[in-house]
Amino acid sequence: MNKTICPSLVPDNPLCFTQPSFPIYFSPKQRLIEGVSDYTLTVLSPLVAYWSLSLFFHYLDMSNWKWLEKYRLHESAEVKAKNLVTRSDVVWAVILQQIIQTALGFLWLDSENCVHTANHAKELGRIAMVLYGVLGDILSPGLLARAAGFVYWWAIPAAQFVTAMFIIDTWQYFLHRLMHSNKFLYKQFHSWHHRLYVPYAFGSLYNHPVEGFFLDTSGALLAEWATGLSTRQAMLLFLLSTFKTVDDHCGYSLPWDPLQMLTGNNADYHDIHHQVIGIKSNFAQPFFVHWDTLLGTRMTRQDIERRRQKLSTKTE
Repeated sequence: MNKTICPSLVPDNPLCFTQPSFPIYFSPKQRLIEGVSDYTLTVLSPLVAYWSLSLFFHYLDMSNWKWLEKYRLHESAEVKAKNLVTRSDVVWAVILQQIIQTALGFLWLDSENCVHTANHAKELGRIAMVLYGVLGDILSPGLLARAAGFVYWWAIPAAQFVTAMFIIDTWQYFLHRLMHSNKFLYKQFHSWHHRLYVPYAFGSLYNHPVEGFFLDTSGALLAEWATGLSTRQAMLLFLLSTFKTVDDHCGYSLPWDPLQMLTGNNADYHDIHHQVIGIKSNFAQPFFVHWDTLLGTRMTRQDIERRRQKLSTKTE
């Protein structure tokens, strides 16, 4: 290898990436939307996502389309009869949480941590140097360059993103479970959310402000910080978690809903938790179900049916 090709980069760098090729998802523009910084977009886009998807499901709730009936988890009359809070109270509580969430986001996030400000050539060179140190001459310079590009543009961001999702799930599972096992925490804070016995989309963030701060907002910001996400990565994470949270409370089990096909943690799964029979189960949210599975708190519709059959047998 010619180690003098790029003397301005990392010493002993075996490859030079003076003009690195960018992946299909990358935009070199300083701002994704003209006139709005990525920093501002990252903080505000979850609000737009929340209300856009919520209004879509609210439109479905208000429609009289017969074909939707088989996908509803509950009848419309059941929502009115069993829920213990008005829709207007839910809206105002959600707005309060989002004000706190937005303020904390502006204070927490780094306005300079943007992808377009990174020295991609230098970072690619560092990765190539590490790969060359491990593999030696096994890979040709061309393959080494492609391998470095794959690690930098795909493997590392994917690992960061999945780790961030795992952190959010871990944070929310154990804090959520604690709020159910501790009577004081449940009565003072988490019982707010369970006033919605039959959840609906825009009630997904209906929480006591203290719970909203610790359970939802803090967990997401912790995941962003711990994994070192760029501003645009954080934007994608916050958008996905927002869409997922709304969808998990939408009240529909739609076969063509991509968010419900990602994992077993979907609207039907979380709906069980909102029922009396499942209130001590299905704590996992918003992405995966591994903690419920590992710690024995997972409940399925089949489990509910078996319990009801046993109860019916005992009473006969």
